[in-house]
Amino acid sequence: QVQLVESGGGSVQAGGSLTLSCAASGVTFSGYCMGWFRQAPGKEREGVAGIYASGLTTYYPDSVKGRFTISRDNAKNTLYLQMNSLKPEDTAMYYCAAAKYCSGIYASQYNYWGQGTQVTVSS
Repeated sequence: QVQLVESGGGSVQAGGSLTLSCAASGVTFSGYCMGWFRQAPGKEREGVAGIYASGLTTYYPDSVKGRFTISRDNAKNTLYLQMNSLKPEDTAMYYCAAAKYCSGIYASQYNYWGQGTQVTVSS
């Protein structure tokens, strides 16, 4: 059974930083694309970072490029999202997800999802 468990969310002031983690089990982690998505109330789910199985290719939308960094430790079956210069508009529930095949960060390509961790950024 595949499990993805996010942690590291919380409340920060604008300009602050957070690092999210996602621990994976029940899946050959090193063989999967991994992504971070977020969803704010009343808004669609948005991909904010993606990384290929090898870790050599990453994707970011313009809204977070230069502020967010995705990384993975295949030996620890763990995915990370370093978030710097946080803005109030980054407030959302953040989810990690796994995909056997991916091209970018499209939610429809991801097969497995975690339960999410809340990030709140105050101005």
